Amino acid sequence: MRIDLGGKRALVLGASGGLGGAIAAGLAAAGARVAVSSRSAERLAAAFPDDATYPKLAADLAAPGVGRDLAARALDALGGVDILVNNSGGPPPTTALGATDEQWRAQFDAMVMSLVDLTGALVPGMRERRWGRIVTVASSGVVAPIPNLALSNALRSALLGWSKTLAAEVAADGVTVNMVLPGRIATPRVAALDRANAERSARSVEEVAKAALAAIPAARYGTPEEFAAAAVFLASPQASYVTGTTLRVDGGALRNV
Repeated sequence: MRIDLGGKRALVLGASGGLGGAIAAGLAAAGARVAVSSRSAERLAAAFPDDATYPKLAADLAAPGVGRDLAARALDALGGVDILVNNSGGPPPTTALGATDEQWRAQFDAMVMSLVDLTGALVPGMRERRWGRIVTVASSGVVAPIPNLALSNALRSALLGWSKTLAAEVAADGVTVNMVLPGRIATPRVAALDRANAERSARSVEEVAKAALAAIPAARYGTPEEFAAAAVFLASPQASYVTGTTLRVDGGALRNV
């Protein structure tokens, strides 16, 4: 199957590296014009030196009003957005009772409200054109909560409920809304979580990684490119009848759902 996104315009969040960077590259390889966003303008410039192919829109998702501001900048840069990839950074590890009120509020604004506002500003154009794709990167924690990631489990689950509700509201307009759930993908975020787990459990990083691999039937961590391929498919014309879904890319790690 050849995916052709020629003529489509995409905005990818969290694109300076990891999963977002791989998705941006995958969409561009399929022919889309891709605007990339991240908190760090310097990291965006290093990851995507070609300004013509990748307009760069630095934005801090924790800033007030950032969602609608970023939408306006993306529309100005691209002339319209047909594909939106919502991909926020992960919150700090914490237990369910260990997070402070300030952490809950700050992470809700950065991980939920910013994406809701951004999507809300871009959906009207998609509905008018009767074609759109919204792909939200979440976590396998929305299916099976991950220990010590209470903020991520809870807030990404909020996005899951919102995503499924929105999918039903815009399906008749040719707009699909889906989520992609990464398992253990070899990214800097997963490496940082492995280090944090090692420090918390007084084990080596190698021991933590070995235990994680033992729970994955594929017996390895996935690559960002493998994950990106799933997101690019959901953004494609071939996925026009796929909406309101959660697609797991986890090497078979979640076996009871």
